[in-house]
Amino acid sequence: MDARKTYEFWLEDSYFDEGTKAELRGIAGDVGEIEERFYRDLEFGTGGLRGIIGAGTNRMNIYTVRKATQGLANFILKENAQDKGAAIAFDSRNMSPEFAEEAALCLAANGIKAYIFPSLRPTPMLSFALRELGCTAGIVVTASHNPPEYNGYKVYWEDGAQITFPKDKEIIGEVNAITDYGQVKTMDLEAAKAAGLYQVIGPDMDDKYIAALKKLAIHPEIMREEGKDLKIVYTPLHGTGNLPVRRVLEELGFTNVFVVGEQALPNGDFPTVSYPNPEDKNAFALALKLAKEVDADIVLATDPDADRLGVYAKDSSTGEYMSFTGNMSGILILEYILSQRKALGTLPENGAVVTTIVSGKMAREITKAYQVDLIETLTGFKYIGEQIKFFEQDHEHEYVFGYEESYGCLVGTHARDKDAVAAVMALCEAAAYCKHQGLTLCDKMKELFEAYGYYKEGLCTVTLKGQDGAKKIAAMMEGIRGNVPKTVGGLSVTQFRDYKADVLMDFVNGTKTATGLPNSNVLYFELEEGTWCCIRPSGTEPKIKFYIGVKGADEAAAEEKLAALTESVKELAE
Repeated sequence: MDARKTYEFWLEDSYFDEGTKAELRGIAGDVGEIEERFYRDLEFGTGGLRGIIGAGTNRMNIYTVRKATQGLANFILKENAQDKGAAIAFDSRNMSPEFAEEAALCLAANGIKAYIFPSLRPTPMLSFALRELGCTAGIVVTASHNPPEYNGYKVYWEDGAQITFPKDKEIIGEVNAITDYGQVKTMDLEAAKAAGLYQVIGPDMDDKYIAALKKLAIHPEIMREEGKDLKIVYTPLHGTGNLPVRRVLEELGFTNVFVVGEQALPNGDFPTVSYPNPEDKNAFALALKLAKEVDADIVLATDPDADRLGVYAKDSSTGEYMSFTGNMSGILILEYILSQRKALGTLPENGAVVTTIVSGKMAREITKAYQVDLIETLTGFKYIGEQIKFFEQDHEHEYVFGYEESYGCLVGTHARDKDAVAAVMALCEAAAYCKHQGLTLCDKMKELFEAYGYYKEGLCTVTLKGQDGAKKIAAMMEGIRGNVPKTVGGLSVTQFRDYKADVLMDFVNGTKTATGLPNSNVLYFELEEGTWCCIRPSGTEPKIKFYIGVKGADEAAAEEKLAALTESVKELAE
């Protein structure tokens, strides 16, 4: 059925509600808009759904959410795992509560008990609650840090991590097999409650989560001592982080926490920012203004579902606030954990740190110095969570820490996804320890650069919306695959990896082997002089991303090297 016919079917069929039809009548004369909304079904990818809110098969709405949930329910039933139920959480985005309830009622209609939080919660709390409740699966309704017009839907499995191969492919198959919305089940809320298939998660889950985080503290005595003097500015960016972040900091002894008032309350329109992303410096405007007013030591921001943490810290030598990339904040927490656990004798002999192929390479030097293994995975925190499962199964490693360049990390194994609430706690503990030593976080970062080398990383993103954009992105990737360059930016390619073809080409010794990682549409170049670049389309947004990393003799040399390589990498896709 083409886009126009599908549009007319939605207008005429009694299954779709009058509000949906009224919205669709409003675009009756816009051929391009009809095409965009109906040229395909919103793709259920390896992590779930993400799209613009609105009526249509290529939009986030109650019908596409129900369809995705029916596919998940069908898979759970095939696995004969329905008795353990599923947990559901949602964030502050527009329609998040409604989508969460639709998912719960679809599961209930399929005989699968739904445990649902009564109000918004951070994504890592879903991962935690799922395992506490012993559920088969979990759902989080969130579009993370995307613009306000988006929402999304992520699926988790019983280990607490997002679904990975082969379950992701099998669930996608079940969702795609539903071609008739009439196949999708739902039921009345009161009937679901009466049948014991809809249960609201109680406040004791919040208590258990906070208690689990506090157990991760290495030096609680130093936090209590320095916490009354360390000044912290925090913004939840209208999202889910406000209550749990403030609670854990207060219970650990941090009493000088200043919350950005204009951004404290949940609001799916994100009225004070154009893009609620702690990776975006513009998102820190109000927080930095408050930081200067109160003379804060550190400035923190979490994204709407509180799984990413952005950081600024005051540089005592200049009086200015220094921005920390996700690699930098990850490295600070990593080095703090390794150094302090080694000093206390609690660093396991088989310890492992997990990061991704596009994250900064300083971790290689730090883990080598502390004699712990470093394991690199594909991009996406679900692969870091998957490693924890493997460690528990084969006992070859004990998880110590995991992080990725996109401002996400996980301290501990209470969750199996990145946790910005735990990251706030760990970062503030590191800051308190530095203060105890007469240092700032900026001082510590400079020490690490001096000790391990001036590593710098960059990310260039090109947005290409719609079906034409998707075609251009696909053509870019195939063009590079078909003509692999021998040099990039004047630097020789020593190794090329095509994770989609599962091929690693070593240009130094002329060998060709498998990559050893799951199939993914990613191209990676290892270059001489410790530099690298990676190209991958986003799995959740209409973007293609270019990751670049360099190592310089000093900060200026690294910056110059990064700028030059970035321009050369962008030329690859032209």
